[in-house]
Amino acid sequence: MSKTVGDFILERLGVWGIHRIYGYPGDGINGIIGAFQRSSDGVRRPEFIQVRHEEMAAFMASSHAKFTGELGVCLATSGPGAVHLLNGLYDAKLDHQPVVAIAGQQARTGLGGHYQQEIDLVSLFKDVAGEYVHMATEPAQVRHLIDRACRIALAERTATCVIVPNDLQEMEAVEQPPHVHGTVHSSPGWTAPRVLPSDAELDRAAEVLNAGTRVAILVGQGALHAAREVTEVADVLGACVAKALLGKAVLPDDLPFVTGSIGLLGTRPSYEMMENCDTLLMIGSSFPYSEFLPQEGQARGVQIDIDGRMLSIRYPMEVGLVGDSAETLRALLPRLRRQPERGWREGLESQIRDWWQLMEERAAEPANPINPQLVMAELSKRLPDGAIICADSGSVANWYARDLRLREGMMGSLSGTLATMGAGVPYAIGAKFAHPRRPVFALMGDGAMQMNGLNEMITIAKYRDRWPDQRFIILVQNNRDLNQVTWEQRVMNGDPKFPGSQDLPDFPYARYAELLGLKGIRVQSPEEVGPAWDEALSADRPVLYEALTDPEVPPLPPHITVAQARAFASSVIGGDEHAKRMVTESLRQMLPEFMHRG
Repeated sequence: MSKTVGDFILERLGVWGIHRIYGYPGDGINGIIGAFQRSSDGVRRPEFIQVRHEEMAAFMASSHAKFTGELGVCLATSGPGAVHLLNGLYDAKLDHQPVVAIAGQQARTGLGGHYQQEIDLVSLFKDVAGEYVHMATEPAQVRHLIDRACRIALAERTATCVIVPNDLQEMEAVEQPPHVHGTVHSSPGWTAPRVLPSDAELDRAAEVLNAGTRVAILVGQGALHAAREVTEVADVLGACVAKALLGKAVLPDDLPFVTGSIGLLGTRPSYEMMENCDTLLMIGSSFPYSEFLPQEGQARGVQIDIDGRMLSIRYPMEVGLVGDSAETLRALLPRLRRQPERGWREGLESQIRDWWQLMEERAAEPANPINPQLVMAELSKRLPDGAIICADSGSVANWYARDLRLREGMMGSLSGTLATMGAGVPYAIGAKFAHPRRPVFALMGDGAMQMNGLNEMITIAKYRDRWPDQRFIILVQNNRDLNQVTWEQRVMNGDPKFPGSQDLPDFPYARYAELLGLKGIRVQSPEEVGPAWDEALSADRPVLYEALTDPEVPPLPPHITVAQARAFASSVIGGDEHAKRMVTESLRQMLPEFMHRG
């Protein structure tokens, strides 16, 4: 049998170093699916990983990119399958992750005829894969489409897409286009360039930073490979370091000068640092919330980002440096003068120590039945070395940001810019395939778990025997409430909780895990929380840890504004059905902070 276009696509992706492709079959990609089981004459073909839904395939591809730095690939059939990819691809695009989507299409002869499942896929993907989306029309074209989609995804750190009609997939492959006019001759391979600002710009940046006496540093995921350099710069400048959510793993939380997360989900020390700094150094972050950055004109600013388009859009920077964060910081360090006065840093370090003590006290406060912060705090004490943590969106992201203390060598991420629900479990699956010998955790709210996490537990059961380390734990904080939005309704809009949109049906998450051959643990009291984590971490199979948590424990911001206080009061007066409990729990959570300040 001659080699088909479907065979060639997989072989070419193998040449690009792709080990696995996440997807779901359909007749629009039968020519590619069939190629997975055929031999490839010495070229390693990627493995097909069957997910439960194409959106999950795109999330897993995005996760692979986040936790490896490599290209992630997902595959979907024509029509509805291609449509399902969009949310996961937007997650990759907005968080700057290299992902290639391969989508099927109806036969070329039927296109334009209102054929079944015919969708204008080029137009559909034009925004999410705007850097590169094309449909193959000839076998000789496929080589350069795959090569360019892979190279552009890596070079631009974005999502790209190649659309392949199903009849073309079955045609004989053309591995080398004819050497004639109108053909394109491409090759595989891409290496990241060394990107550095000019000496003149580095000198300007150093002048700004050397003049500062209260320097604040904010890092994001663009600094994940620059921990040593960030630490050295902070030491020289006498600065402390706040972390955007996607940069939580840049520096360990046990370093005394790390103020923790920033923003609504952030810490009081991060808030105070930004309120009082005279200089801001922003590294590899597009943190969007200006109200948590210095007032315009308060601080001089320097920003480092490898993408020049992201400079000076969050704060009016005096110097914008286009460059790799580690390379740029290494070039900047010899130009920096050591700040002799350490009072700024020492004062913040004292606040940081107080903050972690406050977090312990808040976690220990009683709730009905379990304080969600206690669940995260007890996990934090027990996180094994090398742990990978995948958090979902919702109130669980608050506890991930504030209560979980990452140590050196750990990794963590979530859907940052898109902030979509439902990414936590597929992220964890993608991380486990990429790092099968490391412990992986998915931190979920019950809303996101019901959205799609339950289905992907079937995928875990299907593939778990492939993982030599069986430590794969899904935490479900079961509070029967879409909790983040409930609190946003109360604190931002001044409305009482609307049960019709916010109440969730209860579900036996732990028992469901047992039905799948996994281990289920249901935790119903504070005394069970720690021992249940010990049991989960010693299990011989993946675990679902279900904790019955209190939805009325507030995810307090680092600073409560007058507008937020008024909105909260309005929701109480407006007849919130849990008004008494939410006031009680809010006072319990605020009281330890008042005691610390006193």
